[in-house]
Amino acid sequence: MEVGRDGVVAGRASGAGGRGSTAGGRTPRHPSSLDPYLDYLQQRWDEGEHSAKILHQELLTKGYLGHYQRVKMAVAPLRRGLPLDEPRERTPSPREAARWIITASDRHGPHTAERLQRLLEHCPELRRTHDLVRQFAAMLDARNAAPLPDWLDQLKSSGLAPLAGIATALSEDHHAVAQGITTPYNSGVNEGRITDVKLQKRIMGGQAGVPLLRHRVILIAHLRRRYADQPTTTPR
Repeated sequence: MEVGRDGVVAGRASGAGGRGSTAGGRTPRHPSSLDPYLDYLQQRWDEGEHSAKILHQELLTKGYLGHYQRVKMAVAPLRRGLPLDEPRERTPSPREAARWIITASDRHGPHTAERLQRLLEHCPELRRTHDLVRQFAAMLDARNAAPLPDWLDQLKSSGLAPLAGIATALSEDHHAVAQGITTPYNSGVNEGRITDVKLQKRIMGGQAGVPLLRHRVILIAHLRRRYADQPTTTPR
């Protein structure tokens, strides 16, 4: 099951500002080497030190390796009574949101888990999608297709057109879906062979024809079988 493939659900949660926009409509600033010292700059400014040259010299003693001009630009908003221009977090793309949802929670880093939680709190539709995806993942992990009918009903009644469409497609081939959940077989081997062919095609870069591609693919398959048949030894 793929979620967010067409960006209908994830795109809404990612904000209307488009790719790379922020909630306030401002383009996020890239992080810089000065960011770890922004708190110190704010502290020294509040203490009354408003000389960019002196602030730059103080930062050099603390390990800052950047140019004076960067410090001067950083404190410029303070001279106008504005806050420091801190880096702003980029809005996740629909592809990123979909990847966070289909990834198990124990495989998320602390930062990703926090961003996902804020995203789900912001968008109830995405929260509903996340819950349904995790239910399907639980069926795959347990190889238990018993909850499948109820899960399909939840998809149809979710009020989200992409999920309802997936439910309709899966219902038409319910038996095959149940077999895919309960049996250990998958198409991973075939996908690996296809990846091999694509890789060899890209390596050759259009410099050879089909006969050479066929020879290389057969050779790779032969080498894989030969090494797979060799006994493995446990390292001491």
